[in-house]
Amino acid sequence: MARQKCANVGEKLILVPPRYDLYLQCSNAMIELLKEYTPFIQRYSVDECFLDFTNAVDSYSEALALGHRIKDRIKKELGFCVSVGISSNKLLAKTCSEFGKDSVHTLYPFEIEEKMWPLPIEDLFMVGRKTKAKLINNFGINTIGDLANFNVDLLKYKLKSHGELIWQYANGIEASEVRKSNFIEMKGMGNSTTSSWNIEDEKEARLFILSLSETLGMRLRNSHNLCSLVAISIRYSDFRGCSKQRKLASTTNVTSTIAETAFTLFKELWDGMPIRHIGVSISHLSKDEYTQLTLFDEKNIEKKKNLDKALDEIRYKFGNKAIVRSCFLESGIRPMTGGIGDDDYPVMSSIL
Repeated sequence: MARQKCANVGEKLILVPPRYDLYLQCSNAMIELLKEYTPFIQRYSVDECFLDFTNAVDSYSEALALGHRIKDRIKKELGFCVSVGISSNKLLAKTCSEFGKDSVHTLYPFEIEEKMWPLPIEDLFMVGRKTKAKLINNFGINTIGDLANFNVDLLKYKLKSHGELIWQYANGIEASEVRKSNFIEMKGMGNSTTSSWNIEDEKEARLFILSLSETLGMRLRNSHNLCSLVAISIRYSDFRGCSKQRKLASTTNVTSTIAETAFTLFKELWDGMPIRHIGVSISHLSKDEYTQLTLFDEKNIEKKKNLDKALDEIRYKFGNKAIVRSCFLESGIRPMTGGIGDDDYPVMSSIL
């Protein structure tokens, strides 16, 4: 889509690929640092978490100073910036954490009217595009303050329980605990790419699938999981889309197994028309602490696992360009697509 919108820009358009593995690595390093301050940490997402200091700080000024110490230490030791929000509940803390980048803000109940109520209604947690349109068009509610001072019974009548919930949030009412938890359990992961040209033969499609599977397998192993279901999705140049999936005989994290299964599905699915988008996904995940073997396991499966492990170690240490499959040479297709980008981040990579 960016290429289409910037068709006349030429080389001025810079496409930066995501690096999910590095992102998770940074997130894990931050959590380990935060554990030095409190054991009560709820990991809300890969880049957000809540910390409970209920009985650890005695004043507003002490909480603010602690927030600055944590922010500055993360920047110095890990090499990236964070924003810290401080309040008496998770909702208000999350809200004020978005007041600015690389900063520390407070939003206590006595500050709600001054700091939160003037904000546009879409800045309130749980107010999405559709809810925003209803609030503005049906009730003339444009700011969080408008919602906070609106008739809650009418909101409940028109928007059911969601109306009451967002009214409570607009008034800073939220009482959920900071529960000590691990990262959200993954149910699956996927990788996809849109080609800048039409894919019209099996050889090219196979390379794209292998490229996607390389990164996907690396992410799967890094998460210490195995998968038992592989799926392929394709979208044609005329925007038609279709997908197909298959359950494996046994769980795996081997790149070649994922790639070959995905390519088999592709051949069963493809009708020969030009393709612009291919996606590979895996699900039915389980921890890699043990593997249930079957009579139908692939030959040399242990050798393949050891090969993947060696490749992962090389790529994590020296970058994903350090070792690639020869089939990608002169192909014009990236050896690894999605998940790990082409460029290094020297500050973060060297520290972490």
